[in-house]
Amino acid sequence: MSPGPATPTSLMPRITVRPATQDDARFLVPLIDAAGEGLPSYLWARLAQPGQIPAEVGLARVEGETATVSWRHARVAEFDGRPAGCCYACRLPDPPATPTATPTETLPGDLPPMFVPLQQLENEAAGTGYVNILATASAFRRRGVGRALLASAEETAGPRGMSVIVSDGNPGARRLYERLGYAVTDRRPMVKEGWRGHGRAWLLMIKAP
Repeated sequence: MSPGPATPTSLMPRITVRPATQDDARFLVPLIDAAGEGLPSYLWARLAQPGQIPAEVGLARVEGETATVSWRHARVAEFDGRPAGCCYACRLPDPPATPTATPTETLPGDLPPMFVPLQQLENEAAGTGYVNILATASAFRRRGVGRALLASAEETAGPRGMSVIVSDGNPGARRLYERLGYAVTDRRPMVKEGWRGHGRAWLLMIKAP
């Protein structure tokens, strides 16, 4: 039996999404910082030892096993075989059947003030799949990488759908999520301390199932 016709190159998928490996750590660090509006590097600078730069702290955390930004939690998009973007997504716990407090009241007692509004919004998103980080490398923007990553992240969707928190100073990210069915459901003023990120508020966006 003769083989069937070859698939034309123009029809072959150019974007694939795979689990990250530890070798991806150096690629992930700047994307994590970009997705976080520079907040990650601000925090890494506070953890740095004398003579250590923030990116080195970030790399150690990404290469490790336990941090939220560990490579183990990441997915990498490749465009024609080259790393092009990343995302981190997880399923948030369902809200308790008989809550004893409102979601904004259930906060760790030692939570730094700048994280309080973020945690409040995350609590509001209980029962969703949560997109913690999503970023595309600058050379691959506007090629569908963000859409492919989000489609992969949505495999974590919960009974209440999907959620993401974005800065109101990042209209490009907000437009991407709105085009894909996400809508702003709540917001909290930012607490910046020494961080100089853009925006004044964090926006919770949810995509209903």
